[in-house]
Amino acid sequence: MAEEQSPTEASSKTVTLRIAKSNPEHDSASQFAEFKVPYERWTTVLDAILDVKKHMDHSVAVRYSCRQASCGSCGMKINGRPGLACFTKISELNSDVVTVEPMNNYPIVRDLVVDLEGMFSTHKKMKPFIINEESEVTANTKEFLQTPEQVEEYIQFSNCIKCGLCNSACPTMATDSSFLGPQALTQAYRYVADNRDKGKNERLKIIDESHGIWRCHFAGSCSQVCPKGVDPAMGIQMLRGYLLGFKK
Repeated sequence: MAEEQSPTEASSKTVTLRIAKSNPEHDSASQFAEFKVPYERWTTVLDAILDVKKHMDHSVAVRYSCRQASCGSCGMKINGRPGLACFTKISELNSDVVTVEPMNNYPIVRDLVVDLEGMFSTHKKMKPFIINEESEVTANTKEFLQTPEQVEEYIQFSNCIKCGLCNSACPTMATDSSFLGPQALTQAYRYVADNRDKGKNERLKIIDESHGIWRCHFAGSCSQVCPKGVDPAMGIQMLRGYLLGFKK
């Protein structure tokens, strides 16, 4: 039987893929495994990782799903910068060596997989839904009509896919594990800025605490790595406007 070949084996270009391997239950630190991987102009980092997993090391642990930058599952550090593996092309990295590691500021499950339970828990704490007594569906329910200007207030911040990259890049989260984080704070703003929502005061109380919005030092790292252009740093600054009375 002929040996199974990689789909990209015909490529004349190769890259050294360094994958951080660790299992916190048994290992005290990560070690890097190196693999020579062929790639084409369109090959993504996730393609390369799955190529390794299929043909060279079946044990590589990686989380992924949609493979089109919609689900946020494949967040990791790529050459030291948080990014989505399915959204990052090897040819655009301009490097002969690509190093992939688990995201910072999250507990490591194994290899490239981190535990996102903390982020989802904090996200839920922000009450990420419309709070309005009239939101219950009845026989007389009508649409909540909005003007384009009203939609513009929050629509950018509704594009969050909960990939966790912003929290991984946040320097405050690296020193304060109880900090709410840019992901949660931005989602708080998304609903506070929505004129259909009546839960503004409730959310402002949640974020106005010792590990809340005032711990953000506006480094802007979160916005630099967001794959959807949400701009968490701007959302946090605008949310502060409500607390300071500049916005109503």
